[in-house]
Amino acid sequence: MLQINIPASDFSGLLQAKPSTGNDPDSGKNRPEVKGHAEEIKQYVVERAKKDKPWIVGTLTANVNPKDITIIELGRGICLVVIRRGVKLDITDGQHRKRAIHELIESAEGSLISDDDFPITLVLEGDFRQCQTDFKDMAQTRQLDKSLLLSFGEFSGRVGITKELIQRVPMFQDKTEKIKSSPATKQKLIYTTNFIARFVSCVFTNDPNHQLRDYDVYTTSDALVICLNKFFSQCSNTEYIFDTSVEDLTEAEVAAFKDDCILGVSVGLEVLGRLLYYTYSKTDNYFNEEKILQLSQIDWSRENSLWKDNIVRIDPKPKNPDKPYKLSTAANAVNDAVKMVIMQLEWR
Repeated sequence: MLQINIPASDFSGLLQAKPSTGNDPDSGKNRPEVKGHAEEIKQYVVERAKKDKPWIVGTLTANVNPKDITIIELGRGICLVVIRRGVKLDITDGQHRKRAIHELIESAEGSLISDDDFPITLVLEGDFRQCQTDFKDMAQTRQLDKSLLLSFGEFSGRVGITKELIQRVPMFQDKTEKIKSSPATKQKLIYTTNFIARFVSCVFTNDPNHQLRDYDVYTTSDALVICLNKFFSQCSNTEYIFDTSVEDLTEAEVAAFKDDCILGVSVGLEVLGRLLYYTYSKTDNYFNEEKILQLSQIDWSRENSLWKDNIVRIDPKPKNPDKPYKLSTAANAVNDAVKMVIMQLEWR
């Protein structure tokens, strides 16, 4: 292998992708292109570069027949690589990054990256089948859990607000899984960073996937922290968990809370977030205290008929007869639950 750096101006002409097409994996050296992925990468680079913020794309991997290039060794692992005109480097891994960079260079915004160089790991391999094997071997990486990605996300927008809530709301503090995709009851964890991030997006936009890029982290989180601390401390379903540190909670108490209260699971948190959306004034950065009090007086247990046939369904053949409830996380079920609360509270 060699590590080379390619100037942005030479990037497009030197590299070529050979993705598989149709139903024939052997028609290319790597997987078929995933629609929209290159555009996502391009928009990420543009957003960061326009704000003069650092950005990064992973090193691409390409292969070339060693007969087609000249390597001049200088010693201590340093060398010059001479690639003659007309020689193409076949991408083994990074075809979407290549397309994103190519399209950006040729666009009106190409100046954003025109002075950049891009690292390429160049595999000296000319055998087609081995190149396919190389792609398969490099693809054997474990997908990162969303909570971990959020935990390492930039401190802005919903990521920043989420991190503030986890630090400043006792209901979340030390009770949130920040790495894995689900909270382990044995570790007395109730939420995940991803649960809370989706909740935050619902609170401010009624959309669990909104990134809240134009929201100020500190002023916005201040208002939401005050709102949530009032809500959780006044709600009979959450008051004990809110007031008790994780050291003093027992595993049985955490398990009971997650089993009995819909606010102990992601779908219940989403319902609360969508309801808080109707209490928030973006102009004043203020949550309506009267409506917060009303929400805190609701029975948030799974047994409440308010949730029946929307997010809570009765399992006709439950494994545990004492726990016949199963939850629905479908969007229409969440919307129906929100509508039921709004009707009961007579909000307009």
